[in-house]
Amino acid sequence: MPKPVIITCAPTGGIHTPTMSPYLPITPDQIAQASIEAAEAGASIIHLHARDPETGKPDPRAETFMRFLPRIKQSTDAVINVSTGGGLGMTREERLRAALTASPEMASLNVGSLNFGIFPMLEKYSDWKHDWEPAFLEMTRDFIFRNTFTDIEFILKELGEGHGTRFEFECYDLGHLYNLAWFVDKGVVKPPFFIQMVFGILGGVGADPDNLMHMHTIAQKLFGDQYEWSVLAAGRHQMPFATQSAMLGGNLRVGLEDGLFIGKGELATSNAEQVRKIRSIIENLGLTVASPAEARARLALKGGDQVGF
Repeated sequence: MPKPVIITCAPTGGIHTPTMSPYLPITPDQIAQASIEAAEAGASIIHLHARDPETGKPDPRAETFMRFLPRIKQSTDAVINVSTGGGLGMTREERLRAALTASPEMASLNVGSLNFGIFPMLEKYSDWKHDWEPAFLEMTRDFIFRNTFTDIEFILKELGEGHGTRFEFECYDLGHLYNLAWFVDKGVVKPPFFIQMVFGILGGVGADPDNLMHMHTIAQKLFGDQYEWSVLAAGRHQMPFATQSAMLGGNLRVGLEDGLFIGKGELATSNAEQVRKIRSIIENLGLTVASPAEARARLALKGGDQVGF
């Protein structure tokens, strides 16, 4: 029988800006509510970033995270995953600050550097809510999202070994799978591990179904039965790629971090709306959705009682 599908929801992220959707969670209250609703809709993992409550700008401060992490934990059994990707332009230390304070069950870990271009979104908007937004987007025209071998080793040691946190390994291109395989071969990363394949970011692998198939084929060759895999795709590719992953026996991620829409030209009014849509698709395919307990068991997580919040 196919394994139940693990749904991850990323409620806010650090890519989209407040101008782009009135439904993007900004404040700690909004992030907490969005996360709890997504978990109630069927997400077993919640992938979290923080934002400055006043401006909506990506915020690395641990105290901002701590305004919503305990509330989510108290209200749901979902696995809480703290991003170490942070916001584009943050230092490694800023990106790690919240996770090292929170000691979560899971954290994201980007396993390769890449050009990360979100500047094309400048063409879609003209009336900005905040002055920082267009400058933030424009900055990525000449920006490298740095994730060197030294950076990866540091995070694995400080957060993985130091806190027992396991990782959502984010792979934006084929070479990132080989980067991860190097750490696996060295015994630094031990199974079972969770690979999140990311499609559709300018600078990474394109959102072409053939690329998904090839990435999956190479991952199978490199990792065999040692890993769980999941797929996310940016923008309009979100639901088709999530569906394809489920059909192939994989897991998936949705949420307003990755795509703001629920259908063509129609903004999603909540993260839960996206979770409900993909859950309906999964169940109509004859598959089931994994519970948080099932996700914890399959990913060998330390448990919600072992976190720092």
